[in-house]
Amino acid sequence: MLERVLRGIAGFVVLISLGLAQVHSVNWLILTAIMGLNLFQSAFTNW
Repeated sequence: MLERVLRGIAGFVVLISLGLAQVHSVNWLILTAIMGLNLFQSAFTNW
């Protein structure tokens, strides 16, 4: 249950950062990249 909530929050943060990159600054894509790397890492380590 907690894992699903955390992945949902991660997806929400990615969507928000993409929206902010469109509206404010392209630098918000850094947050998207960090979240993507974190999710990629968790797929291999299960942590």
